[in-house]
Amino acid sequence: MFNSCSSKSKLSTVNERVDTLLTQMTLEEKIGQMNQYSSFWDVTGPAPKEGSAAVQFEQLKNGLVGSMLNVHGVENVYKLQKIAVEETRLGIPLIFGFDVIHGYKTITPIPLAEAASWDLEAIELSAKNAALEASAAGINWTFAPMVDVSRDARWGRVMEGGGEDPYLGSKIAFARVKGFQGDDLSNPSTIAACAKHFAGYGFTESGKEYNSVDVGTQTLYNVIMPPFKATIDAGVRTFMNSFSQLNGVPATGSKFLQRDILKRDWNFDGFVVSDWGSIEEMVEHGYAKDEKEAAQLAVEAGSDMDMQSLSYVENLADLVKSGIVDEKLIDDAARRILRVKFELGLFDDPYKYCDLSRESKILGNQNLHNASLDMAKKSIVLLKNQNQLLPLKKQGLNIALIGDLANDKTSPLGNWILAAEKNSAVSVLEGLKSYSGNNVEFSVGTKLNTGALEFAKELKINTTDKSDFAAALKLARTSDVVVMVLGEHGLQSGEGRSRTNIGLPGLQQELLEAVYNINKNIVLVLNNGRPLVLNWANKHIPAIVEAWQLGSQSGNAIAQVLYGDYNPSGKLPMTFPRSVGQVPIYYNYKSTGRPTLPSPGEVFWTHYQDEENTPLYPFGYGLSYTTFGYKNLKIQSQTDTSIKVSVEVTNTGNLEGKEVVQLYVKDHFARPAQAVRNLKGFELINLKPGETKTVQFLLTEKELGFYNNNGDFTLQSGEFSAFVGGDSTADLSTNFSL
Repeated sequence: MFNSCSSKSKLSTVNERVDTLLTQMTLEEKIGQMNQYSSFWDVTGPAPKEGSAAVQFEQLKNGLVGSMLNVHGVENVYKLQKIAVEETRLGIPLIFGFDVIHGYKTITPIPLAEAASWDLEAIELSAKNAALEASAAGINWTFAPMVDVSRDARWGRVMEGGGEDPYLGSKIAFARVKGFQGDDLSNPSTIAACAKHFAGYGFTESGKEYNSVDVGTQTLYNVIMPPFKATIDAGVRTFMNSFSQLNGVPATGSKFLQRDILKRDWNFDGFVVSDWGSIEEMVEHGYAKDEKEAAQLAVEAGSDMDMQSLSYVENLADLVKSGIVDEKLIDDAARRILRVKFELGLFDDPYKYCDLSRESKILGNQNLHNASLDMAKKSIVLLKNQNQLLPLKKQGLNIALIGDLANDKTSPLGNWILAAEKNSAVSVLEGLKSYSGNNVEFSVGTKLNTGALEFAKELKINTTDKSDFAAALKLARTSDVVVMVLGEHGLQSGEGRSRTNIGLPGLQQELLEAVYNINKNIVLVLNNGRPLVLNWANKHIPAIVEAWQLGSQSGNAIAQVLYGDYNPSGKLPMTFPRSVGQVPIYYNYKSTGRPTLPSPGEVFWTHYQDEENTPLYPFGYGLSYTTFGYKNLKIQSQTDTSIKVSVEVTNTGNLEGKEVVQLYVKDHFARPAQAVRNLKGFELINLKPGETKTVQFLLTEKELGFYNNNGDFTLQSGEFSAFVGGDSTADLSTNFSL
């Protein structure tokens, strides 16, 4: 057995320890480190005696498994780790991965909602708390953050990312990696992060899951890549490749992505894990003729660990022995995996994540719920507040609370809740009733879904049963205010959950219109994991609150915003379209040769016949219970490669509030041509009524340059405009030249 403790005193660096261990390993043992299995039996019961589980169990005992996923809880992790450490020849510990996407047991807002906070410190803390809980339950590796930029609300996985913008997405990616990993990966309260999906998954054609991606070099280098590079800058230790093809090559088999960009250009020395079964899926892509060739192509391309397809463990040894695959590739992959295990401190203490007392103390701790509540409040976006209907009075109101989601305690948890207790979220009904000064009565209105809730199964949406309409309408008729909680169930967004109709599902739109005909004093609270089409609601409903899927403390967060105990400050991280026909729609588009109407009635310009070009709600948009004014935007100083911009922001309303001050830059003439504007800075500030702050932004080569079609970064001279305001349509501007 490899004696890690004595070796530590003899070897000065992790790399030397890794190299020493590699010299003791057989080819098969090195390939075993590249093999990852999902949990294949209940470890609290007897060992499997037959079938694939028995084969995998024997491989585990023989040192042919390097990692496990979907194993959690100290007792389960300990038993598997004990086999790896005490029964295999070299005693190499396992690394345990899990989808800790927006919390572990204490669930935080979905990542798209957290992105709406634009609060990088809060986002980092959210990831830190998730790591604290997950590590206490035996996990030491998460398959997060997802840093795919996406402009397509049809794609279900937009809920898992930071939205449509590469600049905001990069800042969030950096914050989440730092939250998960901290400054010392060997700290037992941290876990290794995984940047995914490398690369282009967010641009899947037609918004359909697992579909192909076909993008130009400008989009690849300037939109898709920056958040991934930000995770490198943050020290991320693992990457996951994408299910999709990029320009005809499955990402799992892309040497260009994995070896040329990631490992050569970015000097990444961690390891790359495939997505679930994506190595063998290269056969279905029509890229590899069989699983054996798929294994060859994947390892040559730089995929270091095989998640669940068995392609490596069953084929790589033969490929090496027959001379088809160079054993140096196996050494490189194993070295990367072992390095991360050493960095986690697993060789020094394989059971460091297996402390039962720590697990019981940390999981579900009230401090984590308090942090989840704070994050949830910061994630809420006020979309409309006509006649200042909000905030609601705290006493004397008869409130009708209508909508299936209003009394749902599972849907607010969102999609990735594998370790959370079902039915554990605070519902909106519970949140509103915690304020005893008003009379709150609930009516379901219409059931959103029917049948059982299963993570891997399609959700069945109610499209026929209107039997609860009458009771809801009766309640609305006698109420002062109607709060309607409508939107998507938590299992309607996420992996495998693409939609072509992104309006309110089922009978909810019909219910909304029926209630409006009875009582127009409506506050619409949206629960959803993607931008929705809300044209009718925007035209008719006086108050609209985007509340996403906010996690364990959802109902309390929503109640505090509706009652004014918290002034909403969220801003949209994705554009909301007027019609699904506009999708993909995004603020940083490129101009065409015919961008504007030449004269009334002419057709020869970029437009739709049946819809406006503009979105319903633009990127960066969000209201407050107060108002903000911008003035005195100016260039403070300038060098050949940098510009300092300042602007005065004033709270012009009657309440204290937060504003996300956003800076956009337009490069008027560039080769290749650039977007009409790009976000290049933002600052979250708090202002008391009447207070003014001067906000400064420094634009350097990093913000003013871009990648050309060869993938080279360039800063070109020319004319620029800077725009500052509260969203991407900001019109306060100043010009400068380089």
